[in-house]
Amino acid sequence: MKTRKKVIITAVSIILFLTAVYFLLINFLVSAALVPSFMEKLESFERITEESFAKQVQSADIKVNHSTAVKETKDWLYDEKKEMKKSKKITAVTKDGYSLVAREFAAAEESSSWALLLHGYTGSKEEMYPFAYWYHEQGYHVIVPDLRAQGESEGDYIGMGWTDHTDCMLWIDYILSQNEAASIVLHGQSMGAATALMMAGDQNLASNVKAVISDCSYTDAYTMFGEKIKEWFSLPAFPFVDSARLVLKMRGGYDLMDASALEAVKNAKIPILFIHGDQDAMISVDMSKDLYEAANCEKELLIIEGAGHAQAQDKDPDTYFVTISSFLEAKM
Repeated sequence: MKTRKKVIITAVSIILFLTAVYFLLINFLVSAALVPSFMEKLESFERITEESFAKQVQSADIKVNHSTAVKETKDWLYDEKKEMKKSKKITAVTKDGYSLVAREFAAAEESSSWALLLHGYTGSKEEMYPFAYWYHEQGYHVIVPDLRAQGESEGDYIGMGWTDHTDCMLWIDYILSQNEAASIVLHGQSMGAATALMMAGDQNLASNVKAVISDCSYTDAYTMFGEKIKEWFSLPAFPFVDSARLVLKMRGGYDLMDASALEAVKNAKIPILFIHGDQDAMISVDMSKDLYEAANCEKELLIIEGAGHAQAQDKDPDTYFVTISSFLEAKM
């Protein structure tokens, strides 16, 4: 009897130990993928950046066009500062108390056209400055925020578009406080595109938002998290993604299953232009095709041949920006 009792105690102890180890592992995975402060300690940002760059298309035309865009943007920013034009930092506070930061570029002349530009995962507002330059040249007022927990904005967890789509409603409120008659376009890349699509499907979105430009969005965070767990940690999606989902709900306050651009576009009422590179090794072009098919609104799909992740504007800038201009012409 004593032996049997000892075996039971030992078995229970092993189970509890393995459960604790598993729980710690899941917490580690969530932190390594979504908590910037922890990612910095692991040097995850640097590793993700290096791996992302290695997967990009390295063709000569992309390099030349990218360098040109960077130079033109730097010259524009220098002129903005030199001539003391209306560029300023603005802030907003979320319902859960985090301070968000954005940069506003006021149009050179009176205008009711506004662009809200949203960066990708582990990114910052500066990545969207080349787009800010283009929109500014078209006569738009431009708002470029750092999304939650990235850049200068506060936050504990990267929101994968879900918390971000609520946060970004604050920038819409800001725009409307400046101009009640504003016509607004949302333009995002990668996670920023998913954020814009989730905003488009939100019934509380202001009617002033007239269009969305979705550049290389994923369909949903749940699927993306499963792919990245396999890619970064060589672990299977099941059961780790569902476990991470539960931990994130407890720790981060949101559900990966809610962060679905695919479900959002089914409820969208405003026009959406989907853009993707056919050589995207980070987010499959099939995801934009799936989003396009699911969208219950006016829509267009632009596939740029030879472009990797977030490279469409560098692979074929003429087609990219002419298509956007034509798409927005009658809507703004």
